[in-house]
Amino acid sequence: MQTPEKYYSLPETGLVRLSQILGDKKKGIPAVIPVSKSTWWAGVKSGRYPRPIKLGERTTCWNVVDIRKIFNQDEM
Repeated sequence: MQTPEKYYSLPETGLVRLSQILGDKKKGIPAVIPVSKSTWWAGVKSGRYPRPIKLGERTTCWNVVDIRKIFNQDEM
């Protein structure tokens, strides 16, 4: 996977929501990883994508360091 320009818009550390990873056309957020939600969740289940962190009943996020590792693994 080539590193997209949007990759550099991610924060260096912290947590990101799914819309920051997959993008949200309504909010004008570009996708860093351009896959559908169902593909993303299948990848989480299979271990291709990192496991989420639950902050509450309706709040799920990912460690941005884990998201950045996706691109670093693919460049090897």
